[in-house]
Amino acid sequence: MLRLRWWLGAIALVGVAALVAVFVIVGDDAPGPVDPPGPPGTGPLTIVSMGDSTLSGEGAGDYTPATDGKDGNWCHRSPHAEVHQIELPGITESVNFACSGAPSAHVALGDVEQWTEPSQSQQLAELTETHRVAAVVVAVGANDDPQFSRLISECFTAWFMSERAPCSDQIKRDWQARIDAMVPKVAGALKDIRKVLRDRGYSDEDYELVLQSYAAPIGPDMPERLRNLDGCPFRKEDLHWISDGGTATLSAGLRTAAEQAGARFLDLSRAGRGHQACSGGDDPSSEWFTRFTVQWDYLKSVDRASHALAESFHPNARGHAQFARCVSEFLVTDDDAAACLEGEDGNLHPARSVLAG
Repeated sequence: MLRLRWWLGAIALVGVAALVAVFVIVGDDAPGPVDPPGPPGTGPLTIVSMGDSTLSGEGAGDYTPATDGKDGNWCHRSPHAEVHQIELPGITESVNFACSGAPSAHVALGDVEQWTEPSQSQQLAELTETHRVAAVVVAVGANDDPQFSRLISECFTAWFMSERAPCSDQIKRDWQARIDAMVPKVAGALKDIRKVLRDRGYSDEDYELVLQSYAAPIGPDMPERLRNLDGCPFRKEDLHWISDGGTATLSAGLRTAAEQAGARFLDLSRAGRGHQACSGGDDPSSEWFTRFTVQWDYLKSVDRASHALAESFHPNARGHAQFARCVSEFLVTDDDAAACLEGEDGNLHPARSVLAG
C-alpha cells in the first residue's frame, strides 16, 4: 500500500501549481482543473474513528450533550477522544463515530442500532459526501463474544465474595473459544468499511485502515490500600491474568481479524503498563485509565442511574493522548503491524518487532 499517498500528492500538486503559474506568466494556456490527490470527492481530509467505548471517549469526560443521554443516546463521545488528538500532515478534521458498548455488528453495515444510532458504516458512507476520508481507526470486538465488561464485573464479584474462586479460573476455560468466535465478526466489520469506501470510488490505497487492540486498564501492581472501592477492587491473581493472558489472547485474535480484512494492526495490549488504574498510588496523575468511578449525580435520575459506573476502568484523557501519539507515529510508517510501547521519554511509540501473540 502506498503510505502517505494523499499528502505526498499534495506536495506534488503544489509543484504543479507553481509550474502552471509560470506558464500563465509567459502566456501559455493554463491547463484544466487538477483533481485533488488521494481520496476522491471533495471536502477536507479527515480521519475517522469507529468502534466502541475505547475510542468514543468513555472515561475521558466532557461528553458531547447529544451523546450524554439525550433521547437515549449514551455513545459518550468526548472531545478528548483519541481521534481528535491524532496529528497527521494534511489532515484538518476528525470525526468520531465510535459508540460506547458497540459490538462489531454496529460497526458493520446492517440494521443494528446502538443507543439510538444507526450503523457506523452507514454513517461513514454519508460522511464521504462532504469529506475526503484519509484514515479510519477502529477498535471493536470486546463487546462481542469476549464481553470484556462482563469479565470485569465477574472479577469485581469475585473480590467482593472472597469465598469464591478467582474469576479468571472460570473465564480462561473458554476464553480462546470466545476470541475465535469474535474474529470473523470483527473481520466482517472491517470488510464492510472497505465496501463502503469502494462503493464511493475509493481504492484501498486511497486511505489507511487500522484496527487497534485493547490495553489492560488494570494491573496487579498497586498499593494494597487501593484494592477496594476507593480504587480498584480486584484480586491480584485475576489482574495478573487480565493484564498478561487475557488481553494478549484478545490482541492475537484481533490481529488475525485485521489480516483477514487487509487492515493494518496496532497492538495496545501492553500499552498501559506502568500507567494502569491505581498504579500511581496516592497520585493518580501518572495513570492513563480511570479507577472505580461513580457518577453520584446519575443516581438521582432513573434514566441515568444505570450508567453511573460506565466510566470505570476506561482510558482517561491522558490515556487517549498517549494512544493518539502512538497511532500518529504508526500511520506515517509502512509497517502493517506494530505494538505501542513506552519509550525512554515516558511516551508511547510504535515498535514493529515486539508484537504480542
